Amino acid sequence: MTQPPAPLTSLVRPCITELRLSAFAGHRRAALPLGPLTLLAGPSGCGKSSALRAYEALARLGGGAALGEAFPDPVACVPERARPDAQRRRGFRIGCTADGPAGPVRLDVAVQAEPRLRVVGERLTAGGLVLLETALRDPGKRAVQAAWHTAGPAPVPHGPLPDDRLGTALLPLRVAGRTPGQRRVLAAAEQMVVALRSVFACDPDPGRMRGPVPAGSGRLLGGCGNLADVLWRTRAECARRHAHFVAAVRAGCAGPVADVPAEPSADGTVRAALDRGDGIRTELGRLGDGELRYVALALVLLTGPGVLEVDPAGEVPAALQTLTVLADGLDRGLDPGQRGELLRLAARMCERGHIRLVGAVSDASWAAGTDGVTVVHLEP
Repeated sequence: MTQPPAPLTSLVRPCITELRLSAFAGHRRAALPLGPLTLLAGPSGCGKSSALRAYEALARLGGGAALGEAFPDPVACVPERARPDAQRRRGFRIGCTADGPAGPVRLDVAVQAEPRLRVVGERLTAGGLVLLETALRDPGKRAVQAAWHTAGPAPVPHGPLPDDRLGTALLPLRVAGRTPGQRRVLAAAEQMVVALRSVFACDPDPGRMRGPVPAGSGRLLGGCGNLADVLWRTRAECARRHAHFVAAVRAGCAGPVADVPAEPSADGTVRAALDRGDGIRTELGRLGDGELRYVALALVLLTGPGVLEVDPAGEVPAALQTLTVLADGLDRGLDPGQRGELLRLAARMCERGHIRLVGAVSDASWAAGTDGVTVVHLEP
C-alpha cells in the first residue's frame, strides 16, 4: 500500500531544482538545472536575464499574485518567431521542479499573452501522477476548468478556477484533504508554493547608493538604493552578523575597513560610510561602482527575509524555508579579487542551506574549481 508523502514538518527545505523554459522569450525547450549556487553564464543576448525574470514570475504566482503583476510585459515573453493562430492567440510556456519531502514535484504552465493575458493550462505532477490539471474550455469565460487527483473510488473532482492566477497556489482553498489522495495533492502544492516563495531579485544600482537616503522600513529593495537605511538597522540589530559583513567588506574594498557605520541626519535621511579606523571615514559616494555593488551583494548574502523585501510563506516556519537570491549581472563591475571573495561568501552561505543563489554572469571561467557551484552555459 502506498503511503502518503510526509508533510512539510520535515527538516528538508523545499527548493527549486530545475527551471523549464519550454517556449519563453528567446528560449525553446530549455531545462536549466539549479543547485544551491548556480551561475547562468553566456554572452549578451543568450537569455540569462529572461531566465531570471521567468523564475521571479513563477515566484510571484506562487505567492498568489495575478498574472498581470507577474508578467507586466507579457508580449515580451512570447518567443520572437511564434505565429498567432486563427484566433490571433500567442503565448508562452514555463515550468519548474521543486524537490522536498513530497519528492520531485513538477509544475508546468501555459500562458496566453495575446489577445488577452490568461492561464490556458496548468499541470502539477509527482511520481508520474497528474495531481492537478487545468484547461481553458470556454474562451468567453474568465476561468479554466480544473481537475485534481483523489486516489479514491469517487470521480475526479472538477471545478472552475480563475484564469489569472496559479491554480496550484489556490488548491488549499478547494481541496478538503480528507483522503490520502487529496492529502498528496495538498502536500505537492504546498511544497511547490513554499519552494517558489521567498525570492529576492536584485541588481544593485551604484548611482542610487551614493547619497543619503530617507529613513524607512529598513528592508532592502532590489536596486539596493536604500542601502544606508538598511545598514543602520542591521548594525543595531545583530552585532555578530554586522561583524561578518564588515569582514566581507574589508576583504573586497580598497584600504583598511574597521567598520561600516550608518547614521541618521537631522533632515531625516541616513548616511553610510566606511570607517578606516584612523578617524577617517569614506562616504559611500566616494566608492567605485564595483565596490558599491560588492558591498550591496555581500549584505544580501549575509541577511535574510526579515531584512530583504521578499514575500515569505507566513504559514510555514522560517526554519523550513529557503531564501533564493536572483542576481542579474552578478559579476558586473567587480574586479577579480571581489568576484572571488563574493563567490566564496556565497558558497559558504549556500552550503548552510538557508539561502540559494542564481546569478547571471557573462563568463564563469573564474568560478571553475569552486566547490558547490553549478554552472549552466546558455547559447545565443
